[in-house]
Amino acid sequence: MSVQRAQRPERVELAPGFEVSRLVTGLWQVADMERGGRELDPVRGAADLAAYARAGFDSFDMADHYGSAEVITGTLIATPGRPALRAFTKWCPAPGPMGPAVVREAVQRALDRLRTPCIDLLQLHWWTFEDPRYLDALSELARLREQGLIAQIGLVNFDTQHLRVVSSEGLPIVSNQVCLSLLDRRATEQMAALCLERGVKLLAYGVLGGGFLGERWLGRDEPLEIGDWSKMKYKRFIDAVGGWQAVQGVLRAAQSIALKHGVSLSNVATRWVLEQPAVAAVIVGARLGESEHRGDNLRVFDFALDDDDRALLQAAFDRTLRLGGDCGDEYRRAPFLTASGDLSHHLEALAPRWQAEPVPAAPGRRRVDSGSPWEPLAGYSRAYRVGERILVSGTTASHDDGRAVAPDDAAAQATFILDKIVASVQALGGRAEDIVRTRVYLSDAADWRGVSAVHAAFFGSTRPANTMLQVAGLIGAGHRVEIEAEAVVDAR
Repeated sequence: MSVQRAQRPERVELAPGFEVSRLVTGLWQVADMERGGRELDPVRGAADLAAYARAGFDSFDMADHYGSAEVITGTLIATPGRPALRAFTKWCPAPGPMGPAVVREAVQRALDRLRTPCIDLLQLHWWTFEDPRYLDALSELARLREQGLIAQIGLVNFDTQHLRVVSSEGLPIVSNQVCLSLLDRRATEQMAALCLERGVKLLAYGVLGGGFLGERWLGRDEPLEIGDWSKMKYKRFIDAVGGWQAVQGVLRAAQSIALKHGVSLSNVATRWVLEQPAVAAVIVGARLGESEHRGDNLRVFDFALDDDDRALLQAAFDRTLRLGGDCGDEYRRAPFLTASGDLSHHLEALAPRWQAEPVPAAPGRRRVDSGSPWEPLAGYSRAYRVGERILVSGTTASHDDGRAVAPDDAAAQATFILDKIVASVQALGGRAEDIVRTRVYLSDAADWRGVSAVHAAFFGSTRPANTMLQVAGLIGAGHRVEIEAEAVVDAR
């Protein structure tokens, strides 16, 4: 029986009327190719992209820090008679004030580099959720979308809790771009469930593990030297899931399936991701002008995995370790599974959300004010440090403008509150791990399970003392949860 070969990649609606290729071409390797000061010829690069677009691979993913990827894509967009394409880019700002001028300047820079009046998909990456001004940035992006400067808005590396905050705020998010592969299956868990519930699509990157999920590494010795950033990153993933031999078991299972269907091992790795229910598309990287695998990539649409295939892969998964945490944690906490391997210096260099100040009437003590209008009115501080103790006042999900965040979602409010509490503790020299006591007040006891799950996600490894109470009513419209905390900063 002959197999009908796909001629072009399948397409999917990322939003109503907004179609993209299910196989998106990722341009992150432009930055790697331009290491050492080399700059790719934008005209030649645009010609390479045009070849992809004419073959149906017409959706391209890039970012403000992927070298000249936006410039190359902009050169193609400005070329007369060019094929139709979709350009996705990312904005990765340092946390700080996100007023209209700041956001507009970033969007205008992308518009200029892409040489287009409207960005097809602009995706926000946010470094630290203890600074809640990602909501300001997204609100401004939504306004620019209404003005026609952006067609769609997405997220990058948002974890499940913070995707929930964003969606519960009613912000028009269509996608979240996260790592997902045979090595990293975190996005198939709570993330996928929330995306299916809220109508958010996943764009999956890292599906080939920087190239390690391919035949050339099956049965090979563990590499001692790695030359490119992508492989440096995913070798850390391999080490975290159990090491080289554990991943060889996954490769053997995928190769067995590949031989059964007459496709490549990489096709099996890609197909497994594409078949995850919340996934709209996968992003596969390209090294412009050096190599292209369009023909092989098309074969992912020639077959489907069956129950036996999935069982074989699951047996191999069971012999590996689950990556810790949730999607995007590799950028925000140790062990920092990124190309550089350690982002602690970068995160420590970010300006704290609030600054501690001395208490004039009590030498040696310090306090933090969050800017809430209630703090001076009622004469209290958001947090107060006495010796090694940090006491954090009852905190609600109030944003800087005083309104309640996510008023219909207690779990989302708990996430927002605990971010504020951790930021307060950090401003006074502590860490989340120093929190030893929390008290949670609910206006409706029926919310206890969702709020408890959020509390566990924040503190599951340290498990501070905790009390949860239902109260007659919390002060302020829309507030469903209030939390107070205490930390002890031990000598370290």
